[in-house]
Amino acid sequence: MARFDGRIALVTGGGGGIGRAIAHALAGDGAAVGLVDTRADGAAKVAAELETLGRRAVGVAGDVTDPVSIRAAAAAVEKALGPVDILVNNAGIARIGPLLEVPEKDWHDSFAVNVDGVFHASRAVMPGMVARRRGCVVNLASWLGKRGAANYGAYAATKFAVVGFTQSLAFEMAPHGIRVNCVCPGLIVDTEMRRVIDDESGRRGLPQAKDRAPGIPLGRVGYPDEVARVVAFLCSDEASYVTGAAYDITGGSWMS
Repeated sequence: MARFDGRIALVTGGGGGIGRAIAHALAGDGAAVGLVDTRADGAAKVAAELETLGRRAVGVAGDVTDPVSIRAAAAAVEKALGPVDILVNNAGIARIGPLLEVPEKDWHDSFAVNVDGVFHASRAVMPGMVARRRGCVVNLASWLGKRGAANYGAYAATKFAVVGFTQSLAFEMAPHGIRVNCVCPGLIVDTEMRRVIDDESGRRGLPQAKDRAPGIPLGRVGYPDEVARVVAFLCSDEASYVTGAAYDITGGSWMS
């Protein structure tokens, strides 16, 4: 029996990158998966990929920054697949630059997606988990949610907030039998976010992924499927005694 047989997962930002890899990991182990993304075509494409694996899946347009939109998206997923057992708050953006220069719009957009988005999606899905007294949540934070870095102040601030949100929600949900954890990836390539960061880093004369890789203790960058496998573990019964954790996936760049 697969680990997630009979379970329904909802993955925000599921139209590509790490979200797509998480969806494949969960579906590959038996879950039915709802993909929510601002790009309806991306969500639909990933859902079609999962259906070819013999899994039930649906792609839904939804904006985590808008509570009405994400509530409607969650309702559409539950109508198509059933009550959500697993929520993965993966949607995120990165805007880089010195804190004294970063445009206010970039600052506010970063919080709207990375922090408000986790808040809105959790409130859209978790009341059902509480009513059923079962479920788990995994939030995507970052190693920069544990240590700040020059030119990443806006992003780091949002990811520190995600870690704090995760720990607080874990305390509140424990009496209801619901586990809440987060993962803290390091330098992960083959994602749209990494392409945006590397393009902007190049424009600013800052190191790109290829330049930073030799300084990582394991000597290489990471990949979306390596994040996805840790997320799947945290969603599984193998992690039944894990809540409030912030798992590092950094190749040794951060050890806590």
